[in-house]
Amino acid sequence: MIASPTIPVRQTGVALVTSLLLLVIITILALSMFRSFGTQERIAGNMREKERALHAASSAQQYAEWWLLQNGNAFPGAAVPCSGIVAATATQGQICQETPLAQLGPTWTNIINTTGWPIGVSYAEPGMTFVNNGTEVAGVAPYYATPMFWITDLGVANDAAGEAYQIDAYGYGSAQNTIALVESFYEVSPGVQSLTGP
Repeated sequence: MIASPTIPVRQTGVALVTSLLLLVIITILALSMFRSFGTQERIAGNMREKERALHAASSAQQYAEWWLLQNGNAFPGAAVPCSGIVAATATQGQICQETPLAQLGPTWTNIINTTGWPIGVSYAEPGMTFVNNGTEVAGVAPYYATPMFWITDLGVANDAAGEAYQIDAYGYGSAQNTIALVESFYEVSPGVQSLTGP
């Protein structure tokens, strides 16, 4: 028996082209993954700063509500035309006749982003550090500036059982452009007493 000669198969290089295309696709996917890691880190950092600013504003707001309940709920005093900044203490605060919008005008939110309110009560929660350039102190990220609150006397509450107050507060994260503003309405009735501290 005589073996027939084999005809050589001509290769077209399809495997090489396919593997190169797959390599390019995998490289593009890997590069886009690495780019998304940086974006996710920035998003996480922004969320952290937003939460820190909200915490600072909420702590000032809660302190203002606590301050209103001191002295056996005898109303803390008559509302006055407010001027200047007052430092918060258990016995010192300020109740204004006007809301921030009425006192500071329609651009009062822009005032927060630049210099802070020129009127109100500043409140620093124990343990907060404030550094305007945003550098960390002993591993603790600082807040840009001291949180502030503003209490407005709204008069007798709708249920006629107490006095109604509007509390506006703001706080910063570690940068000037990270800020949170909160507002609450609070009724103080005579005879109700806070048994806990701020």
